[in-house]
Amino acid sequence: MNRFTPAHPRQPRLVRRHGLLDPLIAELDLALQVLGGGVTASRPNPAGPRAEIDDTALDSAAKRHAAGLMRVNHVGEVCAQALYRGQAAATHSAESAAFFLEAAAEEVDHLGWCAQRLRELDSRPSLLNPFWYAGSFAMGALASRAGAAKSLGFMAETERQVEAHLEGHLTDLPASDARSRAIVAQMKADEISHRISAEQRGADALSKSVRAAMRFMAKVMTRTAYKI
Repeated sequence: MNRFTPAHPRQPRLVRRHGLLDPLIAELDLALQVLGGGVTASRPNPAGPRAEIDDTALDSAAKRHAAGLMRVNHVGEVCAQALYRGQAAATHSAESAAFFLEAAAEEVDHLGWCAQRLRELDSRPSLLNPFWYAGSFAMGALASRAGAAKSLGFMAETERQVEAHLEGHLTDLPASDARSRAIVAQMKADEISHRISAEQRGADALSKSVRAAMRFMAKVMTRTAYKI
């Protein structure tokens, strides 16, 4: 070997520079995945394999009603993604951010299951999902700015209202729609777990007026999403 040739040539290092817009770009990319159906559930669908689909017991009216209810549930999961990611983005606590992002990741399963069920029912997600996502992200960010305890309280109250909403769907879904019922039942169990986790981390109870405002907005969303 020539004595002027280095034994270990130095390779140029590629340095990744993180700009101020990188977090925003990452959030926009994830939002597009959520809104475009680009997410995949990590757990098996509680309704069972797609090969076992049997909706022959659903007449056209029952099928439309089930689709409307599952579209509402899909909107709820779109909002959950936005809410928790908004809370994670606005908090000053790395620990809190990790908690909210973990909750959002767990809700991805619900999003995937609802989207699949809508396809099985020959239906589609809400056309207003971009609006729901943007509004929910802003609400989540505002909740985080109110402090850790209030932000956790917002999460706990959201899950509490979702539990009641899903319980109503278990009553309202067609009796013959076993697949939708199985999905909704698992979603309800997961929401209860999320609420308990938020409470155990020190969630502060929200005022009566805030809870009422949340119920009103949820009612507007559900009535709109059922049709649009």
